[in-house]
Amino acid sequence: MDRVPISRLVLPSLLMLSLAGCKEATMTAPAPTPVRATTVETIRSGNPVKYSATVVPYTQVDLSFKSNGYVDRILQVKGSDERLRNVDQGDWVKRGTILALVHRQDYTDKLEQAEAQLSRSQAEYEKAKLSFDRTSALYSSQSATKPDYDSAKAQLDSTTASVNSAKAQISEAQVALDYCSLRAPFDGWIVKRSVDTGSLVGPATNGFTIADTKSVKVVFGVPDLSISRVKLGQRLAIFTDALPGEFSGRVATISPAADPKSRVYSVEVAIQNPRNELKSGMIANLSLGGQNFVQPVTVVPLEAVVRDPQQEGFAVMVAAGTGDSATVRLRPVVLGDAYGNRIAITKGVESGERVVTTGVSLLKDGDTVRFLP
Repeated sequence: MDRVPISRLVLPSLLMLSLAGCKEATMTAPAPTPVRATTVETIRSGNPVKYSATVVPYTQVDLSFKSNGYVDRILQVKGSDERLRNVDQGDWVKRGTILALVHRQDYTDKLEQAEAQLSRSQAEYEKAKLSFDRTSALYSSQSATKPDYDSAKAQLDSTTASVNSAKAQISEAQVALDYCSLRAPFDGWIVKRSVDTGSLVGPATNGFTIADTKSVKVVFGVPDLSISRVKLGQRLAIFTDALPGEFSGRVATISPAADPKSRVYSVEVAIQNPRNELKSGMIANLSLGGQNFVQPVTVVPLEAVVRDPQQEGFAVMVAAGTGDSATVRLRPVVLGDAYGNRIAITKGVESGERVVTTGVSLLKDGDTVRFLP
């Protein structure tokens, strides 16, 4: 018998083990964490304090069903191809428009039953009324006894109560039937649709989310050192990178308490938006004025700063690398004064470095991240 060299037996086994190990390592490698980052800035003398803000709808509500049943129909609108389709995200609807209809047969039957019960109760009432009137006349002429009168009166009262109860049942059945129609409470844009034809819905099932953007709010945070310069009704100029020119608005609300995490007070500026130029989610910026920097200051957004888990103090996650992904390193920093919704860093980072602003609480030193636009 020919002998097979040991190397011919061992090498394939080693190769298979190596490939299996590589495959396992590839399968177990964690996916990069999606984050948003910004570049460390140096604000120079003469620049006003700018605040970064977010545009949100002035009114946005979730529309929920109140009646149980299967969705019979969704509002049909014309699509870009001129074909009818279900109303969906991005469609404009008017107040009172029926967006969805729950199967009505069960509720129609209950209404008809209530109406039939009312007819029977009214017939019994009319009979009891005639009997009472006759007995009352006889009792007045002393031709009927007191028990006869009391019995006729009790029968009349009972049938009157039956009529009132039947009317209440009709009203209840009519309301339940009306709730089969989910209507738009105001003119607005459909932000989300959560049901389709045939969906089983019940009380509190969210069907649509609708937003009114004829007016919008610009929401931003102000630190305690600057909150005294913000007044209700104050007019402010708003700018966006997406649109040219400026928008004017007035301060509508000022939070009475600072956010425990960001340590800033939430301020909302109301802006009229009749042409729907300002979209929900747009990034805006504004300046309160009256405050300039006297020397160059290195700043980062407040949301980039976290408590240092390794020692007393604060830290930021610095992204080391270029392109769409990088490795983050926890770096201790020394904080300075707050400027708008940014804060000075007197030691720890330099202008031009990238720090994580969104998702920083999910990271640890050495993690790989993927930058979101």
